[in-house]
Amino acid sequence: MEKAVIYPGSFDPVTNGHLDIIYRSANIFDKVIVAVLENPQKNPMFTKEERVAMLKDVTKGIKNVEIDCFSGLLIHYMNAKNVKIIIKGLRAVSDFEYEFQMALMNNKLNPEVETLFMMTNNKYSYLSSSAVKQIAMFGGCIKDLVPDSIVTGVLKKTTLKNEVK
Repeated sequence: MEKAVIYPGSFDPVTNGHLDIIYRSANIFDKVIVAVLENPQKNPMFTKEERVAMLKDVTKGIKNVEIDCFSGLLIHYMNAKNVKIIIKGLRAVSDFEYEFQMALMNNKLNPEVETLFMMTNNKYSYLSSSAVKQIAMFGGCIKDLVPDSIVTGVLKKTTLKNEVK
């Protein structure tokens, strides 16, 4: 039986920290579905299609990784995919509190679902998509924060966003 896991998130944009969790999960599980969340309450910088394209680009060499997207409840998406394991990366204690609540809620909605927490590599403990966007918008260097293949796209998008203000 294939052991699959879903790694959900906004990935706006994907960071090296996200990619680290993807690689490590792919070494443990038979299949990793990286699921881009469409959250109507958030105003992402990158469209769903751009985020999916970035993730496909940076994971193209990982054979057991699938990139997908969803809206609505994660539990509904998991049921549709027939997957029972969620993987979540944790950077700090502050992440744990929120993710712990979400894990309990998902388990309440479907008691068969388990959430596994993967600690970040310490070199990414400070890294977030929000920080990357802010650094890029103010002209800082994002090399080593995001995969090399998307640096130009992130800088271009943040420059456009800055010009609109």
